[in-house]
Amino acid sequence: MKPRILLIVHQLTSNPGRIGQLVDAYGCEAVICRPACGDLLPESMDDYAGAVMFGGPMSANDDHLPFIRDELDWMDVALRSGKPFMGICLGAQILARFLGGTVEGHPEGFHEIGYYKVTPSPAGQGLFDDEQHFYQWHSEGFTLPNTVEHLARSELFPNQAFRVGNAYGLQFHPDVTAEMMQRWSTKAAHRMVLPGAQARDRQHAGQATHGDRIDAWSHRFFGHWLAPSLATTQTVMAGSD
Repeated sequence: MKPRILLIVHQLTSNPGRIGQLVDAYGCEAVICRPACGDLLPESMDDYAGAVMFGGPMSANDDHLPFIRDELDWMDVALRSGKPFMGICLGAQILARFLGGTVEGHPEGFHEIGYYKVTPSPAGQGLFDDEQHFYQWHSEGFTLPNTVEHLARSELFPNQAFRVGNAYGLQFHPDVTAEMMQRWSTKAAHRMVLPGAQARDRQHAGQATHGDRIDAWSHRFFGHWLAPSLATTQTVMAGSD
């Protein structure tokens, strides 16, 4: 039986992109859950090797949306399980808020839409290259409590990656493929004029320059992220022989 990875997305048409490809490449089964469309989050992580919570157009502060409150509450299930968890963009902001951080816009109104340099902290040097660029699409960032291990920053948003136990929060989008970048930047071209956002031609140039490196990093990181669950699965299988 394949290990199952829970993929929590926030729109009916959401695509797990590169993460979905990696789930398949690592011999796992993707299980899509759409709480925003009425799907129920699992009561435990017993049937899953890990979970990924993706981005979306809503805010982690949207308490008027029942599914945002449900996902905040569900963080307790994810973290208590000890299974690998990855929050991407909105997912990272929900995780940060659950841990006691705040989610808010840039104090000078800047946005990150396009490819931006992400610099590792000392704790993140084993996970990131010194000159690493990632695709971003957000107007809000988050603060972190002192109990969280800070892993990376960018020039505009100081918290780009963090870790607590086997849970990671990533403000950037390792899930976004070249096709997704082209679709997002076309459908929301009006956002390219926001302060800090990159024009579409610059984003296409960024994909040409950084796409292969992001792909290689994502493969490496996904294996590192999933390793605790795979090790447990292998131990259980060995014990049953």
